[in-house]
Amino acid sequence: MSTVLIIFCVLAAITLATAFLTIFSRNPIHSAIYLVICFFSIAGHYLLLNAQFLAIVHVIVYSGAIMILFLFTIMLMNLNEEREVHRPRITRVGAIVSFCLICLVLIAIFINSKPIVGEYVTTGEDYQSIKVLGKILLNEYMVPFEFVSILLLVAMIGTVLLSKKEKLQK
Repeated sequence: MSTVLIIFCVLAAITLATAFLTIFSRNPIHSAIYLVICFFSIAGHYLLLNAQFLAIVHVIVYSGAIMILFLFTIMLMNLNEEREVHRPRITRVGAIVSFCLICLVLIAIFINSKPIVGEYVTTGEDYQSIKVLGKILLNEYMVPFEFVSILLLVAMIGTVLLSKKEKLQK
């Protein structure tokens, strides 16, 4: 086996393991840490695809800014297990059945999929270039880019208001 394949398999195993640990961890801080590890392993996948700029931006944006926001939200809301509502068994069973059905559908799609055969048209532009990426982001995708920033701002304001409302009620 080649070195790239071994690195890919190790990164894939780390990504899947930390993704499952993120979901199944009871401690929200541990979940956030597992998510950071998952983000770093995904950045490793980008490096394997020779997309260095995308890997660095992924680490800066997701592992840096977004995870700091998550940790800030978790610590601000002061989530405790004592106040956590325990779900009935039927809800857990329903979630497991839904998860298994979705997995079966995805496996069936992957098995029945056929590769696209045809000409690969290239425009000649180097999308690794920061200059080209900047032009595309700030010209063609300016509105979605601004919507995301507004969405993050509203989420942060909502978190602060929820935490202040809880402290005022005590």
